[in-house]
Amino acid sequence: QVQLVESGGGSGQSGGSLTLSCAAYGDTYSNYCMAWFRQAPGKEREGVAGIDSDGRTIYADFVKGRFTISQDNAKNTMYLQMNSLKPEDTAMYYCAADEICDYSLGYPVSRDFDYWGQGTQVTVSS
Repeated sequence: QVQLVESGGGSGQSGGSLTLSCAAYGDTYSNYCMAWFRQAPGKEREGVAGIDSDGRTIYADFVKGRFTISQDNAKNTMYLQMNSLKPEDTAMYYCAADEICDYSLGYPVSRDFDYWGQGTQVTVSS
């Protein structure tokens, strides 16, 4: 099993940048496929970006060209660099992990992930 802890959320201006981190504890980080999800009030949780153990990445269309997912295996940590923020990026952001990597849809799907962090809030003002 792996435990996930997000950090780095906060408030930003439209057009600004924020970086989220997700630290993994308890198991070998490289065993897991990792992803970022978000959920805005009244909306379903949606996949934002994913990265596998080989560093291959996928992005939801609504963040392509603005967000970058990365990881540092030595630090057991995944990151989400968010640039050109928009008010519609306002949401609770969650990191997730699973031993099996299936990105056949082109974006991460929440039902495929067994391990979740507690979330970190991102608020973007116009």
